[in-house]
Amino acid sequence: MTEENGAVGDAWTWTAIDADTKLECCWAIGKRDWETAHYFVNDLESRLANRIQLTTDGLKLYFHAITYAFQGDVDYAILHKLYGGGNIGEGRYSPALCVGSEKKVKIGDPDPRHISTSYMERQNLTIRMSMRRFTRLTNGFSKKLENHCHAVALYFMYYNFCRNHTTLKKTPAMA
Repeated sequence: MTEENGAVGDAWTWTAIDADTKLECCWAIGKRDWETAHYFVNDLESRLANRIQLTTDGLKLYFHAITYAFQGDVDYAILHKLYGGGNIGEGRYSPALCVGSEKKVKIGDPDPRHISTSYMERQNLTIRMSMRRFTRLTNGFSKKLENHCHAVALYFMYYNFCRNHTTLKKTPAMA
């Protein structure tokens, strides 16, 4: 991940959350590329004992990684969001407006009522609010990849095993 001058550049945090227990099943930090997608999805698959329903956003890297890792033993769908309008240009700090979404079944027979990325989107907000490293335009961002990885590992340990979840009244690990 390190470039020639020692800078890392973009480092994406890939996460998987169980909708029922809110447990962060696995996470990875890396580029937004094929290699990291396969590493992350293989890690997720290795932690599961039963067939699951899985929903991802429209990132095309997921389909090939999931096909390879799960070998068809998954109910998989994509929730592809459609964006439009909004403030476009150099001074834009807010995301584009979501004007709709499409549910696309890719593998197996996922229940359409549970094709959702809402829990993951909420978790992304929780991560950004809990760790200043994920907030742009602050002095809390990570300067070293190794320190960033350690901070994220500590956060997920705390989130899964120590922090009581409001709706569960217990930690995700206890649920």
